[in-house]
Amino acid sequence: MVRFTVLASGSRGNCTVLSGGRTRILVDAGLSCRELFRRMKLAGEEPTTLNAIVITHEHQDHVNGLAVTARKLGIPVYFTEATHRAWMRWLSPRRQMTYAQWIEMIRKQAAERQAEPEAEVGEIDSPDYPGETVVENSVPFTVPAASDPAADPSCDQPPSLKDDPTWLPAIEYFKPGEPFSIGDICLNPFTIPHDAADPVGFVFSSEGVRLGFATDLGYIPPNVREQLRDLDLLLLESNHDLEMLRDGPYPWSVKQRVLSRVGHLSNDAASEFLADDYDGQAAYVILGHLSENNNLPELARVAAERALLGRASLLANRLLLAAQHEPLSTISF
Repeated sequence: MVRFTVLASGSRGNCTVLSGGRTRILVDAGLSCRELFRRMKLAGEEPTTLNAIVITHEHQDHVNGLAVTARKLGIPVYFTEATHRAWMRWLSPRRQMTYAQWIEMIRKQAAERQAEPEAEVGEIDSPDYPGETVVENSVPFTVPAASDPAADPSCDQPPSLKDDPTWLPAIEYFKPGEPFSIGDICLNPFTIPHDAADPVGFVFSSEGVRLGFATDLGYIPPNVREQLRDLDLLLLESNHDLEMLRDGPYPWSVKQRVLSRVGHLSNDAASEFLADDYDGQAAYVILGHLSENNNLPELARVAAERALLGRASLLANRLLLAAQHEPLSTISF
């Protein structure tokens, strides 16, 4: 049996559980570990049965509970390499220092190198770090607060959350356009247009069932249209109503980001795809990632229903809306 459960979908957190055969994976971990487990149990899913976590991109509403959840369960996390690096940069602790403090740090490091037995006698100087000019009140800048692992006597022990918030039990990389498998589930990742390091959507396949997953995309390019065919289930973003966004409370810079080709899909854009490019084969169409400030479920539903006019039936194109605050009823095949 294949099971698909959207635990949360929206700007405050995104999580979905997918089961196929003997394999169960979590797609994104945008809720806290505690809330994620609570919602899984509400949906009749046992957290300890998860085999892996798969991440679409590094934005906070998709990774907020990632580290704690993966550690708690001791399961691997699948990223693209660029997404993993971006996530680590976001979590790495950083500290501020002035230019003068930075110069002093460089001098101390040079003195320590001179004091080593193997070091050559003489002054260590580098044209990149001139010592003549020290600006006491320059603008602070940020440097990583990492320490040298070789100097840490506890480096042989697994790092704690305090020592390294990016530590995970296991990490696996995948590449867009290259299918891979986790147990009984085949995953086909594809590139989507969004303002993240390397964002992806997925087509999941198991036991002859195909499920498409495409949220957080500014528009639907040809490669995405091609992927979202011959599906049994389609989860598609319907993020905002254009008029509500334009008249809403967001700063203009944020509105421009959402409206851009690397932002989010509007109700109109989603309905245009469903009317013109969607092949009408899915048993279920789920609208996801609805904005709480710039959309209404009724507006998203009406736009999609208009696009699917004449296609909906008991066996095909049943329209559902994923919510932010409660799980969607599990869909089974």
